[in-house]
Amino acid sequence: MKLDFLGAISEVTGSKFLITTLEEKKILLDCGMYQGKGLETDAMNKDLGFNPKEIDILLLSHAHIDHSGLIPYLCKMGFKGRIYCTHATRDLCSIMLPDSGKIQETDTVDFNKKRASIGLPAVAPIYTVKDAYACLRYFISLPYNFKIQIEDNVSVMFSDTGHILGSSAITLYVKEGDKEKIITYTGDIGRYNKRLLKNPEVFPQSDYIITESTYGNRIHEGINIAEERLARIVQETCVKNLGKLLIPSFAIGRCQEIVYVLNKLKQNRRLPDVPIFVDSPLAVSATDIYRLHAECFKEDIVEMIHTEKDPFGFDNLFYVRTKEDSKRLNTTNRPCVIISASGMMEAGRIKHHLANNIENRKTTVLTVGYCAPKTLGHKIVSGEKIVSIYGKKYQVNAKVEQINALSGHGDYLEMQRYLSCQEKSKVKNIFLVHGEKDVQTEYKSYLEQNGFPKVSIPTFRESVEL
Repeated sequence: MKLDFLGAISEVTGSKFLITTLEEKKILLDCGMYQGKGLETDAMNKDLGFNPKEIDILLLSHAHIDHSGLIPYLCKMGFKGRIYCTHATRDLCSIMLPDSGKIQETDTVDFNKKRASIGLPAVAPIYTVKDAYACLRYFISLPYNFKIQIEDNVSVMFSDTGHILGSSAITLYVKEGDKEKIITYTGDIGRYNKRLLKNPEVFPQSDYIITESTYGNRIHEGINIAEERLARIVQETCVKNLGKLLIPSFAIGRCQEIVYVLNKLKQNRRLPDVPIFVDSPLAVSATDIYRLHAECFKEDIVEMIHTEKDPFGFDNLFYVRTKEDSKRLNTTNRPCVIISASGMMEAGRIKHHLANNIENRKTTVLTVGYCAPKTLGHKIVSGEKIVSIYGKKYQVNAKVEQINALSGHGDYLEMQRYLSCQEKSKVKNIFLVHGEKDVQTEYKSYLEQNGFPKVSIPTFRESVEL
């Protein structure tokens, strides 16, 4: 059996890993889109590293675009197999992938205007909204902890990782003669003791583990401390400075966590009486899907839902769908909180809000998740004083704050806790993916010191025998 590392290698976007069995069955783990690489991104996304027509099965860990975003392109290029994921992941992909298709179309229109101005021919988007809807026919959703045979000698099971709604680790059971090899791909590992989603579940003892390393050298502050900081930042920005608080957020996962935290702060009278806007049509639709999947929530959230209390609704919270309502937020000077996608500030309505507010010293930009290198978000967080938005230069006069404890990714202690369910001597190799190289090097040392006999950092397009 062979494992090829085709994406998210010493970086955090573009997750793709290919398993080829002895019977030449090809099983793809995730098909994620590269993000935030400027002009390189399109070429990298088109170069999959395999023939889509040869893939038999795609196993999807969760709906985030850096894990699912190339599925429409995969199908457009000839994939006709089955896509297995959890029920919630399938529901989220039904809105996320068409939304991504729309972004590809819009970005291509803008890109072609620039090409036309220098006499170059137009290019087509990598995929369209129509392509995204067409790929949904191949999805088959499964419950958590249900082992199912998907090919001769191959079975699979999904277990909850608590990263976002429906996120899962994928455990493959592959028979080779009279032996069985067990491979687990963890996808993205969530935090423990979060307010909304269940803690990550234990996963079966495995021979090989492919695991993320996003925060492999960092310890997050406690959730309670993060909530206190959030309340303080709202107070300082909106009451003391009479400004706007902009919170760039992933539409899926992070947005719902933040809304629920603000809900609890409101209930406990720790939040000032200012309007809070969720300005992202995708986040609004995703929140509706969240309400349908109580199987992913903690018990107290389930009880809220059963008593007809809305975890994602409270006084002064407004969901914004239309462009007109979004534009009105930029014409008012009243203090408010605006939560808007995308989290890395590369697309979505957050860019308009930044363009209109980032030069105002009363504004605060609060990041609550990871921003990949080269993204607008990374530039702002890194302290660059001049940034480009829609081709125009802006002075960063706004105050910039970070709360990584609200991230959907666990820190290195939480990731080690997640792996602690394994009998270490039985794990033949742990492969670190989805992380920057220097972070992976540190995390590798932590895991080796913690007793795992072999930890590897694969290189791009590396192929290993299992």
